[in-house]
Amino acid sequence: MYIQRRYGDKLSLFKGLRFPYRSYKIAHHRYQAVVGIGGNLGDVKRRFEHLFFTIQKDKRVSLVESSLILKNPPFGFIEQEDFFNSILVLKTSMQPRVFLDYLMRLEKRFKRQRSFANAPRTLDLDIIFFDNRVVKSPTLTIPHPSWHERESVLIPLAKVKL
Repeated sequence: MYIQRRYGDKLSLFKGLRFPYRSYKIAHHRYQAVVGIGGNLGDVKRRFEHLFFTIQKDKRVSLVESSLILKNPPFGFIEQEDFFNSILVLKTSMQPRVFLDYLMRLEKRFKRQRSFANAPRTLDLDIIFFDNRVVKSPTLTIPHPSWHERESVLIPLAKVKL
């Protein structure tokens, strides 16, 4: 069950039991990662709940916090359904490249298919920040190159305590 609140003309915020969430357990992992999550195919909020529990069960990561869920219009390819987006703050001992591989395996587990840029998707997981690291490689850029331009990141990010 989610409580919906309008946030401007085209945006809505959703609050549920696990979005937002804050853990008060001490995480013993070394690095803090901020991950943007999104999707617009199927029951996305339910998929976020499943992702939440999948991550909580995984010993390689600790779920520290989640933001509210933002419903927002698509950008790039606009002939598709609105997106749902949220932020997860995780602790991990994985290095950034290994962590990216971990996130891509999660996307695959949740039936993510890559067809073209900004295409509709079941689940999208993006590393927004990874500790205070800057990484620039052909397969990974940290911080996320356009995080500061996207409402889908900025609004949920404003609701977490980093």
